[in-house]
Amino acid sequence: MKKTYLILAIIGFILPNIWVMKVTFETGNILFYGNPVVTTYQAFANDISTAFMADLLFAVLVFMVWSYQEARKFGMKKIGVYWVITFLFGIAGSFPLFLYFREKHS
Repeated sequence: MKKTYLILAIIGFILPNIWVMKVTFETGNILFYGNPVVTTYQAFANDISTAFMADLLFAVLVFMVWSYQEARKFGMKKIGVYWVITFLFGIAGSFPLFLYFREKHS
């Protein structure tokens, strides 16, 4: 499974960040953090995007709670690194990356 998790992490970092880079080059809003007010407004612009954002933010919260417990159980250090990666690049890459490193500790 380690190889599968690593492949999923690579895809998870590349796929969603195609659009992040597109927006970065078009607007200068680097990783969506260059202008957080615009990013927040656009992320919650309508009911559909708000539903996706609520789902995503809840999934990130669940990931943080679960990964903390898993890290303690497997003796993994520096769990905060995965959380920072999640907030910088998204959960699509950080979650399988966490699973990859968890496999190394099991």
